[in-house]
Amino acid sequence: MSAERSGSVVAPALDTLGMFDATAGLPEQVEEAVLGTGRLPGLPAREAVENVVVLGMGGSGIAGDLVLAVAAPFMSIPVVVLKSYTPPAFVGEGSLVFAVSFSGDTEETVEAATDAASQGARVVVVTSGGELGRLAQGWGAPLVPVPASIPQPRAALGAMAIPPLLVLEQIGLFPGASQWVHLAVRQLRRRRDQLVSSRNPAAELARRIGRTIPLVYSSGAIGATAAQRWKTQVNENAKTPAFWALHPELCHNEVQGWGQHGDVTRQVFSMVNLRHDAEHPQVMRRFELVEDLLREVVAGMEEVRAEGEGDLAQLLDLVLFGDFVSLYMAAQEGLDPGPVPVLVELKRGLAAR
Repeated sequence: MSAERSGSVVAPALDTLGMFDATAGLPEQVEEAVLGTGRLPGLPAREAVENVVVLGMGGSGIAGDLVLAVAAPFMSIPVVVLKSYTPPAFVGEGSLVFAVSFSGDTEETVEAATDAASQGARVVVVTSGGELGRLAQGWGAPLVPVPASIPQPRAALGAMAIPPLLVLEQIGLFPGASQWVHLAVRQLRRRRDQLVSSRNPAAELARRIGRTIPLVYSSGAIGATAAQRWKTQVNENAKTPAFWALHPELCHNEVQGWGQHGDVTRQVFSMVNLRHDAEHPQVMRRFELVEDLLREVVAGMEEVRAEGEGDLAQLLDLVLFGDFVSLYMAAQEGLDPGPVPVLVELKRGLAAR
């Protein structure tokens, strides 16, 4: 994308993989995921499912976090998210396992999915191909294709996180998922149009954060997923550290760690509070109290409030806002948000064992 200036917005002058356009296309990607999932054959009956496990790492792993935040509170069976090599010992014939990997070659997910299948679990695969796609054929497992044209796993959130919700709806474990997705798309369109306009709030927030390190605070399952996503997008797109924590837990430990080095932290950290409608009343008070306690020891305090109807809409709204903040942070430093050479080098080292 060529460099453009409109008000305070700086569209990336260096974006070799098209991350800005891919991010702006999230509403359409979610809609396409609905069509791509369709009615899957070979799904287990509702009464045969005793637990749900979602496998995934990095940009693919957020699919599990989203299921845990949006669907699990309304389900009568437990949902577990695994970001590692080995599935829990309880995985067996009563388990519905979603194996999510953009490339299909994520070694942790491939190994965990293989173990789950050997333990008798019913596996649903969400991938663009690779080893996991080949394994799905051998297992006779339902497969939801992810468009390989998406530039990076972190840009494929809609393609990977929406199918598990719709599969759970088809089985009867999460009724109403399609309607929540529809409402989310409506909000994503509104937010996207705002965040690509001149003088938009994401670009302004990126400017205020500047070269400080974002400390992202939120609450509940919605906030946990959104805050972690903000952190990882800043890491990968803006190539800078970021950290996250949750109310009320941070009020029992983290806040005590601030103050002694205030002369340093007020130059280094900016606090970003992610707010949503599902907050507990006491958590609302905690946000206010913590802001008062920490105001003098951070460079600045920012707040982003979720919009939209329903948990899914509000979660994806916060995610999209943070994705654009990270892209604008990269743009203002002249960084290419797409490539992740350190991660590639790590994978190369692992493959050489």
